[in-house]
Amino acid sequence: MSRSDRASRLIAAPPATVYGALLDRESLEAWLPPEGMRGRVEHWDPRPGGGFRMVLTYLDALDSPGKTSDATDVVDVSFAELVPPERVVQKAVFEADDPSYAGTMTMTWHLVSAGAGTEVTVTATDVPPGIDQADHETGIASSLANLASYVEAAD
Repeated sequence: MSRSDRASRLIAAPPATVYGALLDRESLEAWLPPEGMRGRVEHWDPRPGGGFRMVLTYLDALDSPGKTSDATDVVDVSFAELVPPERVVQKAVFEADDPSYAGTMTMTWHLVSAGAGTEVTVTATDVPPGIDQADHETGIASSLANLASYVEAAD
């Protein structure tokens, strides 16, 4: 059975601004890594069928062993759908030897205008069973908080 993990947040910026941060390499490196991690994009092709490869490094690998190595999670992401400024659908595959992290996870970023801001809902489907649901939802919420801080400071 497919598992879905979800988090949402109201961000005080218009949908176009939020959407732009989802498709800008430097922005993504700044806000996507959840608390306790930093990220580096190695490849960038922001179009349907394109994608990116992100290396996420744990700041303290002792408490959070990585999926790819003791200190890292490496994920290859393709853009399955881009609908400005409403939706970004990503297909994510983790680089990992452990089969519990295998498979393609779909991440849907849905943006809805909400007054002067944007309600951003992230839904992850087909989440690999090796990813703890509570930790994943906490990570998504952390990324959303980072996104809010990033775009609200720029707006």
